[in-house]
Amino acid sequence: MNDPLCMIDGCTHRAYAPSGTGQLCKEHFSEYVRWRRKKGGMGMFRKYNSMTMEERNTIFQQWEKTLSVVG
Repeated sequence: MNDPLCMIDGCTHRAYAPSGTGQLCKEHFSEYVRWRRKKGGMGMFRKYNSMTMEERNTIFQQWEKTLSVVG
């Protein structure tokens, strides 16, 4: 079986949940949700539910830029 991996560069954990058109591991997904909540509160969650995948990818890319590179 070919389990998908987290889409964050350097992460080798199994994919857990969708984020836009990609998938994140449990740890990164949790960080992403916390970031969204901090960015816009519950209103962001309601807005996110009605977004298209392209709009969700834009939000995801904003979050991805906040990640520190481990290396």
